[in-house]
Amino acid sequence: MQVIVTHPTVTTVTTTVGSPTVVGSPRALTQPLGLLRLLELVSTCVAFSLVASAAAWAGPMGNLSMFIWCFCFAMTLVILLVELGGFYTRFPLFWHNFPITFACYAALSCLLASIIYPTTYVQFLSHGRTRDHAITATVFSCIACVAYTTEVARTRASPGEMAGYMATDLGLLKVLETFVACIIFVFISSPYLYHNRPALEWCVAVYAICFVLAALTILLSLGHCTNVLPTPFPRFLLGLALLSVTLYATALVLWPLYQFSEKYGAQVWRAADVSCSDRNPYYVCSWDRRLAVTILTAVNLLAYVGDLVYSAHLVFVNV
Repeated sequence: MQVIVTHPTVTTVTTTVGSPTVVGSPRALTQPLGLLRLLELVSTCVAFSLVASAAAWAGPMGNLSMFIWCFCFAMTLVILLVELGGFYTRFPLFWHNFPITFACYAALSCLLASIIYPTTYVQFLSHGRTRDHAITATVFSCIACVAYTTEVARTRASPGEMAGYMATDLGLLKVLETFVACIIFVFISSPYLYHNRPALEWCVAVYAICFVLAALTILLSLGHCTNVLPTPFPRFLLGLALLSVTLYATALVLWPLYQFSEKYGAQVWRAADVSCSDRNPYYVCSWDRRLAVTILTAVNLLAYVGDLVYSAHLVFVNV
């Protein structure tokens, strides 16, 4: 499925996607997009190389940051090799939306690494070679984030332009929704936060259901399989957004209520949580996890509300 982006509405049209005729060439690296991807490749490579050379990572957040830089480097290298070699002609249906989808995930991931790595690790290092390497890696992580964000800005759909779903605001919102859900899963990875508490288990189910549905939408778009749906794709998006807003609204009420209310045996203040007295800088205590999930739930609810408004405009407003 492709969409024509108009201002301020979006009209959906179904087209047949043909095989690209452009043959890969090394000269593609001298184009603005090619230069951006080279910058992404170099900055992520420098970031994880500096950290690895000084063994400057520890704990779950350090491991997550290292994984982000390595994964972004590997996927950017794959994209460069595929496009330089012209191999994307063999994957016309899948490759159509893939680069911008990855660039959006990479921008968010590098932003996350640029925040959690210095706050949970670098600030606790003593002055010396290891700290210098870690600070420099953080700088290159920020550079990578800016480069990926610039790629998204350059390749997203402009008003009046024929583009794939993932290049539109709706597609990018889907990326944000799934990314935030993944961060929520990281913070609720310890079952004691919700085990044997039906209201909180319902919240976890909400996060999982909405994530699966949003991820399914992205996969359908990447594979250009939206025609297999029993209803038009825009109406499917509207129904999905309405369901997600409803579910997330319940989670935004129940999660903080059962996690921070004395009525339900929760700790209202951080000082009351004994796990937060641990001076281990690489450990995120229970109260901080509960607060982070509350904030991220609110963020995702806002994203789904925006998704709902955009989808309703797409369905009900005639262009």
